[in-house]
Amino acid sequence: MHDLASFPAVVRELTESAPPELLTKRSATGMFSLVENAWHLADLEVEGYGVRLRRLLKETSPTLPDFRGDVVAEERDYRSLPLQAALDRFEKARAENMALIQSASAEDRQRSGEQEGVGTVTFERVIAMMAEHDTGHHEELVALRRELGI
Repeated sequence: MHDLASFPAVVRELTESAPPELLTKRSATGMFSLVENAWHLADLEVEGYGVRLRRLLKETSPTLPDFRGDVVAEERDYRSLPLQAALDRFEKARAENMALIQSASAEDRQRSGEQEGVGTVTFERVIAMMAEHDTGHHEELVALRRELGI
């Protein structure tokens, strides 16, 4: 479907091409709206994946907090926030994380810590989790667009 580096462009394409009046519309099943997806991805990239990758590189066996996306979305009222700022934040953060990933040695990729709610994770596993999460959100965005008739 995509690689990690190009996913922000995929999200941009799937959200910017939507009519503005549909950006905050949730699915019948209550999935995030288009703008909520964008903000969730942006904040998780910075406060979840970015923090985890950096700490795994710098610390010995760090304890990594969970990122409670549903709670953060509610607290920050994602539906009231502008789409462009989310897309820009996601692109910038993903580019920074890609630079970290690309500069990591084979030894760095095996560094590990304990992630709340997950258990032991390596730097390499965090990368895999990013890809899995991207795939899930890609599927959600496509399904939401279909439901909205876009």
